[in-house]
Amino acid sequence: MTATLTTRISPARLRGLFPGVIACAVVAAAAGFLGEHYGAPVLLYALLLGLAMNFLSEQGPCRPGIEFCAKAVLRVGVALLGLRITLSQVAALGWGPVLLVLISLTLTIGLSMWVAKRLGFQALFGLLTGGATAICGASAALALSAALPPHPLKERATLFTVIGVSALSTFAMVAYPMVVKLLGLDPRSAGIFLGATIHDVAQVVGAGYSISTETGDAATLVKLLRVAMLLPVILLAASITRARSAAEGSSTGPRPPLLPGFAVGFAVLVAINSTGWVPHALQSAGNEASRWCLVASMAGIGMKTQLKELVTVGLKPVLLMVGETVFLATLTLLLMPRLM
Repeated sequence: MTATLTTRISPARLRGLFPGVIACAVVAAAAGFLGEHYGAPVLLYALLLGLAMNFLSEQGPCRPGIEFCAKAVLRVGVALLGLRITLSQVAALGWGPVLLVLISLTLTIGLSMWVAKRLGFQALFGLLTGGATAICGASAALALSAALPPHPLKERATLFTVIGVSALSTFAMVAYPMVVKLLGLDPRSAGIFLGATIHDVAQVVGAGYSISTETGDAATLVKLLRVAMLLPVILLAASITRARSAAEGSSTGPRPPLLPGFAVGFAVLVAINSTGWVPHALQSAGNEASRWCLVASMAGIGMKTQLKELVTVGLKPVLLMVGETVFLATLTLLLMPRLM
């Protein structure tokens, strides 16, 4: 164990990672600039810029660092998401929104896995897209991808999911405020609907506060509750990975942990954050570090992917993700009168 750890942090190892890590950091900074000035999701910009720099991941000095960002840095970013949530925030919502999120998440992911199989894909692809739709967009897609078993097409599926969920989230941010006004929802109900249906946190905040402060506050809290659901869904993905490892006869090697280390880190940080002892400045720093880790990892994933592979996914995955989004919004509207 000690020897392995020493190898990982040795100066030679750091020198090998440096070019690729710097390349991902530069792409992340460029994506952050574009997102700040042009409004589109930063993760989407990081993905597109990474795809444009795919040549760096071929045999060369940048490859080890790009692999490191696409895997290790991703896990750190997911773990730090725990600093966004406290148990008191969840309790303040009451049982209605909690049941709404639990029911909609379970049904959306379950239906996605069933439909994915009917369309000729693995059920795990439905878990990936359904989890991204039902939980927290691109961040959930990256977290679930890290927990799912290895597969030759996993990175392509992850990239497609990130692109699809980012595009649909941006559309929802613009369209859903008009929907709630058309339906005549009061500010709190409007916030619950927006928080329970829009994919990414940033788009939820943008849509909610564009209506009113009360709507924005309600939308943000419900969205954070959905983010908290990331842990049990990661546990589900890790359990599937563990079962597959055992079924494939890999008992000669170490079995994957029931709960990945980054998921444990996520849970620990939620617990620590819930004590109220974490200063606001530290929470903000952790959230910012999480965001940049996810952006850098998205850049690395983009660099590793051949664009020609991405454009061959066909129409079925697109229909799957659009269907998941429509189902989630419709189900939420049907459940709200009964649970609120």
